Amino acid sequence: MTAPELTLLQFSDTHILPEGELMHGQVDTLANLEAAIELVAASGARVAALLLTGDLTDSGAPEAYRRLRGVVTPFAERIGADVVYVPGNHDERTAFRAELLHGGQAADRVHWAGGLRIVVLDSSVPGRHDGHLSDAQLGWLAEELARPAPLGTVLVLHHPPLPSPVPTVHLLRLRGADRLGAVVAGSDVRLIVTGHAHHTSSGVLGTIPVWVSPALAYRVDAMSPSGRLRGAEGAGFTRIDLIDGSLVATALPVERGVDVYDSERDAMVRFVQDLTPDTDPAPEME
Repeated sequence: MTAPELTLLQFSDTHILPEGELMHGQVDTLANLEAAIELVAASGARVAALLLTGDLTDSGAPEAYRRLRGVVTPFAERIGADVVYVPGNHDERTAFRAELLHGGQAADRVHWAGGLRIVVLDSSVPGRHDGHLSDAQLGWLAEELARPAPLGTVLVLHHPPLPSPVPTVHLLRLRGADRLGAVVAGSDVRLIVTGHAHHTSSGVLGTIPVWVSPALAYRVDAMSPSGRLRGAEGAGFTRIDLIDGSLVATALPVERGVDVYDSERDAMVRFVQDLTPDTDPAPEME
């Protein structure tokens, strides 16, 4: 296997709080983000961009945005990655723009990672927790997608344009997903990346793959006991790689668990290569 041509990291639903506060009285959300960053740093992965896909703070407090920025900015500078901030329903627009976008930038915007175009759409609406996109936003998106990008486009927003098996998440999905689907149909959008659900999932909008990242704050149990809905401790994030021309999203837990094996990389690759010759298997004779 060749090395990834390009790697993006997605940190979603960080829900950072002011110093001294814990989410639901027990989760240190900043510590979860720091733990994810430590995993990435230890891997030595070359990362083109960090996608922070909404609900970056829990209540929109300016102090919480500053705490987030104080961790993300030096890490991004150290690894040479751009940072793409995306608002979610828990974010407060004025503070979000002042603390993360330097006040004047629009939330809907375009970033580039080499020849890959990253288009951000703000699916949040003040006072609501479900997602919406206006006609003006969809018109802007259509105009942008009219010019194909060399490596195609990744569309990034907070609310998934997908149903969910969790009834509360289902109610809070992106409304009017078919309107978005009509705009991206036939375009160079290769992947739609979202967060919000706090559970990992995937699906398609028309023919375009949709990826819903795990959350860094906590996870929603998609297999709760009958009659119950549960949230549990557990943090995760996503790596998105361009490998041999294909975009691949991979969910990563922050908690490593107990090692089953810990082998030298090149030796392990050689071992597997010996088991997988480059020739196709001969057809079976009937």
